[in-house]
Amino acid sequence: MNEKALQTYLLAKPEAELDYPFGPQAHVYKVLGKMFALIWFQGQSAAPRVNLKCDPEEALELRHVFAEVSAGYHMNKKHWNTVKLDGHLPESEIQRMVDSSYELVIKGLPKKQRQGLVLKLAAD
Repeated sequence: MNEKALQTYLLAKPEAELDYPFGPQAHVYKVLGKMFALIWFQGQSAAPRVNLKCDPEEALELRHVFAEVSAGYHMNKKHWNTVKLDGHLPESEIQRMVDSSYELVIKGLPKKQRQGLVLKLAAD
């Protein structure tokens, strides 16, 4: 999955928005003000990377299974993974990780915000 396809997929999530609180090199994707993904660039020639929230046990498993997945760079390494977007991971696996990150962030929202989001999703 390339960077453009990933950005499109991230912004298609309900209530997703793009922000740049860390400068133009870090694209932060939020749902109701909470980050669920961060795309960043290490250099001109390096593949972009995305930080995604993850269940701690699953995070460790993914790091063992995929060479492209490592502990979250500049994040809580227990709850975040960094995924290298170099074309080796199947698109479906990246989408699954994005979906999981988004769902974990929604689960952590206050009840009132969660319910409001569920009502908006049902109306769509």
